[in-house]
Amino acid sequence: MKHNPYIYILIMAGVSFLIRVLPLTLIRKQIKNQFIQSFLYYVPYVTLAVMTFPAIINATQSPISGLIALIVGIVAAWFGASLFQVSCSCCAVVLIAELFLI
Repeated sequence: MKHNPYIYILIMAGVSFLIRVLPLTLIRKQIKNQFIQSFLYYVPYVTLAVMTFPAIINATQSPISGLIALIVGIVAAWFGASLFQVSCSCCAVVLIAELFLI
């Protein structure tokens, strides 16, 4: 049985289109529910985290050095370091971990 790949592409395009268009067409009033507002507020952050955290672990030669850099980055950000300082400290930790520890 031969499958037509264009059917799959059209179905994926239709699903992607509906996901983006339906909220715009169905929700016309301002959202007043506090739970839904907070949910929609955090969706971009969660999406970014889901895409970023696996890449942090898998971007290095060993997952251990990526995990160490992740922990150092979280601690540095927690104590108020800028994004540049966090990224530099994470890069330095990966370099040190892969040269000397692992």
